[in-house]
Amino acid sequence: MNAATKPEITAASPHVMNTYGRLPIALSHGQGCEVWDVNGRRYLDALAGIAVNTLGHNHPKLVPALQDQLSKLIHTSNYYHVPQQETLAAQLVELSGMTNVFFCSTGLEANEAAIKLARKFGHNKGIERPQIVVYENAFHGRSIATLSATGNPKVQAGFGPLVEGFIRIPLNDMDALRKATEGNPDVVAVFFEAIQGEGGIRPMQAEYLQQVRKLCDERDWLLMIDEVQCGMGRTGKWFAHQWAGIQPDVMPLAKGLGSGVPIGAVVAGPRAAQLFGPGNHGTTFGGNPLAMRAGVETLRIMQEDGLLENATRVGKHLHDALARELAQEIASGAVRDLRGMGLMIGLELDRPCGALLNSCAEHGLLISVTADSVVRLLPPLIMTTAQADEVIAILCPLIKTFLAGNPT
Repeated sequence: MNAATKPEITAASPHVMNTYGRLPIALSHGQGCEVWDVNGRRYLDALAGIAVNTLGHNHPKLVPALQDQLSKLIHTSNYYHVPQQETLAAQLVELSGMTNVFFCSTGLEANEAAIKLARKFGHNKGIERPQIVVYENAFHGRSIATLSATGNPKVQAGFGPLVEGFIRIPLNDMDALRKATEGNPDVVAVFFEAIQGEGGIRPMQAEYLQQVRKLCDERDWLLMIDEVQCGMGRTGKWFAHQWAGIQPDVMPLAKGLGSGVPIGAVVAGPRAAQLFGPGNHGTTFGGNPLAMRAGVETLRIMQEDGLLENATRVGKHLHDALARELAQEIASGAVRDLRGMGLMIGLELDRPCGALLNSCAEHGLLISVTADSVVRLLPPLIMTTAQADEVIAILCPLIKTFLAGNPT
């Protein structure tokens, strides 16, 4: 690619805190799975705002519904009943098999609420210092409590002392779970992502999920599954843990639930649903009419347009094509692993690969690199097989060139 066709560097604002390592791109508008920058350059979006834009951009059914809601009410506060909270809660209860929902605005807030539920559960049982089992490489947010639950020393560095009350163990290791909790009467919950997102697209095994569910029942612990990134149809089921045929007691949601409108939710089953009373927890923006309409419409459109089935079909097509096109690199170990489900796919390379962010963008493809060496694909759930083929046509040659040590 010649210099004339590369995206023009957009200067960072001197007034915005330097908290993001941004690419030299400023996006202007989008349509479906395509976006354009302020210079008119087109990109294929294989990131969906980090698993947020479930319906892509400018969806013909979503946008008019949001415009209608904007003309009525955007925000009222939780001093008053918000009818669409009940509508969306009823839909989430039906899809999950659980019983009650608390609405907030972000995944961090949903995970924070889950931690509070676990502590309240423990205190109600007379446990003064409740402890929650969490996992290596987990990511639950950047507040002090969710940062403490997160298993990434890099994002924790500089923010100590961390919150106490967490026991950390490796993934998919039942012996480690039993050993870490043996004889400890203060354990109240096990908390994990069904598929770790920021940790490198690392799934919990179905058999392990089933064993943890059984252990939580035996020991009267809450099973809390963070579905913020892997939920909302991304894996081909509404929630990733459903592939294991289990049901959690607490399930934080966010990201894809509002198709770009900020929204979070904590769905709870019978053992946790009545732990909070008035004054125990709250939020100013959570459950506002605009966010609730976005959630209701997102679920409606997903069902009408068969997007769970599409995620399964297109995800398999993408996965199979990656395996085929990178077969030599997989065989050599340069690509260590290809994992994920549906439209949540990770390619782990044998070296840090952050440089692929820029090279993909220069060739018109938006992706993510997480855990230093994992190429992460999280496209809108409306992606077609033809668009998946375009992802392959751009991404695979760039990975091959990168692994060969040549400039991209």
